[in-house]
Amino acid sequence: MENEEDPFKRQQIVDARARNISHNVRCLECGGQSIEESQADIAILLRKLIRDEIRSGKSDKDIYNKLEEDYGETILYAPKFDWQTAGFWLSPLLIAGVGGGIWAYSRHRQRTNVHLLALNLTRGVPLTPKEKETMLDILIPPPPQGIRRLSQWWRHWLPQ
Repeated sequence: MENEEDPFKRQQIVDARARNISHNVRCLECGGQSIEESQADIAILLRKLIRDEIRSGKSDKDIYNKLEEDYGETILYAPKFDWQTAGFWLSPLLIAGVGGGIWAYSRHRQRTNVHLLALNLTRGVPLTPKEKETMLDILIPPPPQGIRRLSQWWRHWLPQ
C-alpha cells in the first residue's frame, strides 16, 4: 500500500514546490504575470523546466540561480539586494525620511512663529484670534500635576 502512495505523494510535493517557485518567476512574454498564471508558450516551458529540475533533486535556490543565469535578474519578482538595486530597496526609507524631515521642519517653524508674533506686537499690529491662541498656548505653562482645576461654577466669578 505504501509503495502505491509514494509516487503520488512525491508528485504532490513536486507540484507544490513547482507552484511556489512559479509564483515568484515573472513571465518573459506577459511581464505582469507569474509563469504560474500565464498561458504563454515560454511560461509553459519554464514550468516544465522547473518540474524537471525539482525531480532531478535540485533545491529551490539552485533553480532560482539557474533561471537568473539563463534569463537575467528581471525574471525574478524579488531582485537581490546589492549595489545596483540598493536605490530600489532603500527608496521607501529615503522618501519617509524626507517626508519626516519636512514635517518636523514645518512643526519647528510653527513653534518659532512666536518671534514674529512678538515683533508684530511691538510694532502695534493687532493679533488675529488664532495668533492670540497660539501665543497663549506657548506662553502659559501647563498646570502643575496634582492640583485640580477649578470647577465650572467658580469660573464665572473670575475676571476674564
